[in-house]
Amino acid sequence: MPDNLANACGILGAAILVVAYFANQTGRLRSDAWPFPAANIAGALLILVSLMVNWNLPSVVIEVFWLAISLYGLIRGLFRTR
Repeated sequence: MPDNLANACGILGAAILVVAYFANQTGRLRSDAWPFPAANIAGALLILVSLMVNWNLPSVVIEVFWLAISLYGLIRGLFRTR
């Protein structure tokens, strides 16, 4: 993957995370609704794509935890609504 594409993925992922967090803080996106963890999953995955090209171990570690916690939240939320 070209460096430019990897960087674009990372920037898009970071933007998704920041927008989701801002929407949550302003009351526009509830943290217990599925779109919030889904946005976090998408953002973390895009950042991880960029990190596969531009490796940084501490960043990979935090994104893996971010992804795991968001998956937990998404699954928990889906089972809670049933």
